[in-house]
Amino acid sequence: MGLADLKSDIRKLSQEEIRAFFISKEEKPFRSKQVYEWLWEKSAQNFDVMTNLSQQNRDLLQKHFVINPITLHKKQVSNDGTIKSSFRLFDGHLVEGVLIPADDRMTACISSQVGCSLTCKFCATGYMERKRNLDPAEIYDQVVAIRAQAEEHFQKPLTNIVYMGMGEPLLNYANVLKSAEHITSGEGLNMSPKRITVSTAGVAKMIKKLADDEVKFNLAISLHAANDIKRNEIMPINETNSLVALKEALKYFYKNTGNRVTYEYILFDNFNDTLEDAEELYEFSKNIPCKINIIEYNPIAEAGYKNTKDDKLENFKNYLESKEVIVNVRRSRGKDIDAACGQLANKN
Repeated sequence: MGLADLKSDIRKLSQEEIRAFFISKEEKPFRSKQVYEWLWEKSAQNFDVMTNLSQQNRDLLQKHFVINPITLHKKQVSNDGTIKSSFRLFDGHLVEGVLIPADDRMTACISSQVGCSLTCKFCATGYMERKRNLDPAEIYDQVVAIRAQAEEHFQKPLTNIVYMGMGEPLLNYANVLKSAEHITSGEGLNMSPKRITVSTAGVAKMIKKLADDEVKFNLAISLHAANDIKRNEIMPINETNSLVALKEALKYFYKNTGNRVTYEYILFDNFNDTLEDAEELYEFSKNIPCKINIIEYNPIAEAGYKNTKDDKLENFKNYLESKEVIVNVRRSRGKDIDAACGQLANKN
């Protein structure tokens, strides 16, 4: 075991714990505020850049702590400008994040787990094993890296963040919330929580916990069927988190937070794309204020699903709009580099 293995990851410490460390070494306690600012506001990746600390203080930090930043493993740029990045973690695992540019926004799609424990049949990540949860700092680092890409490639700031990459965010609950805190805090990246969306396959118990914790960010539900039989077939999580349980949790979430929910719905050809399916979706969605994103499917080698036909999509959308539901059709970005929804699988 080398010396580095004995060092603590400083980004796992609170500012109070860093303060206690400096006091224990008979150093000035206010140094903790400076270090914390370097870590979370300035995104420092090593101690050498902390230039308002003395060399002695930096050596002290170096002796006792490590910073484990993610590093860029591979970057691919799509024909439509989408950028997919494969990031290497300190222990060698890889995760993927995506920058999705648009005229009015720059969106970072970030991962919360290495792989995924859910086995959604239409998603490439669902065919991977879940290796581990990401730490708050590893989630935060993806945002920092993708923000730099937005500025470098498009000369625009990052405007939005979606936790829609690899993994189920609500099965890494504490770390996801802590990462969002670092991203939104005035002592961190100072982004508005209203610019953050966390997407879940529907872990009812944890949706209620989000409500109890009065989160300020947006919630999106990967629904894809509003019928238990169909949803069980494509999303096994539904067997333990039925639509009735999910509906109850979402009503509780809205009552506690006042936040409108987004439902994500992929239209699969001859599976969930009839007017009867649209009616079931409407009946499920009408319980709380919401909007529905109809998402273009991105076929993967592991599954035989196909996109619905254009006329069926139009009929489906028109039905929902006739019920005064807000509907957006989301066309895929970055398909040519496997960067679109459901395609992240660390192939490189």
